[in-house]
Amino acid sequence: MKFTGTDAYVATDDLTVAVNAAVTLERPLLVKGEPGTGKTELARQVARALGMDLIEWHVKSTTRAAQGLYEYDAVSRLRDSQLGDERVADVRNYIRKGKLWEAFEADGRVVLLIDEVDKADIEFPNDLLQELDRMEFFVYETGETIRALRRPVVIITSNNEKELPDAFLRRCFFHYIRFPDMETMKRIVAVHFPGIKDRLLTAALTQFYELREVPGLKKRPSTSEVLDWLKLLLAEDLTPEDLRSEPGNALPRLHGALLKNEQDVQLFERLAFMARRGGR
Repeated sequence: MKFTGTDAYVATDDLTVAVNAAVTLERPLLVKGEPGTGKTELARQVARALGMDLIEWHVKSTTRAAQGLYEYDAVSRLRDSQLGDERVADVRNYIRKGKLWEAFEADGRVVLLIDEVDKADIEFPNDLLQELDRMEFFVYETGETIRALRRPVVIITSNNEKELPDAFLRRCFFHYIRFPDMETMKRIVAVHFPGIKDRLLTAALTQFYELREVPGLKKRPSTSEVLDWLKLLLAEDLTPEDLRSEPGNALPRLHGALLKNEQDVQLFERLAFMARRGGR
């Protein structure tokens, strides 16, 4: 089975090569890129294209690696023992399976998404090295070893919030999703808005890419944000002429879909002010 993208996801050639290489090598695919470039969606579309179930593990700052294996609820067991509950005789009643356990014991091969691995503590990736390498782990409370029936396709995403350990990186196949160029973006937009007029799309994307290149921008708008913006432009039935900035106003129409903090809005307001002064 080869991944070539789907009708709902435009995958570049280098991305499809990376996915298929990771599947062939049976190594986790580590995907980095700007927020909003489709890293999480990639795992969903790989599962769809390869006909596999998807198991998603969304990592938070408080997530521990052990939670991906299992959690033992000793407090509930103690409380039940005090109440004379018969369930306390079997420790398995108090073990909650994690996402890796679910992936390991699945009937068929699955895609396991470990999303935003860099949000957790720096030791989080290292704590998963052995489990992802050997595809097994030991449950101390029951004395059993859980082994993967079929090695899952593991896709790990990172927003580059912190550096990942070298030992972890060595075990992954790495791919950086570059921000789409104009032609690739048009293909992405065509998937979501197949009827959009080419003149409007060209004018909107030209303005969008110019906005992304403004020096000093704190947060450059992403693919997901330009799709939101285009949806609003279509809902308002705007024309390419409507997108032209009014004299003395550097902000694009409906800019709240693209600019997500006051510093960037103020930046454009300063640019407009300087342009007005320069035009006197």
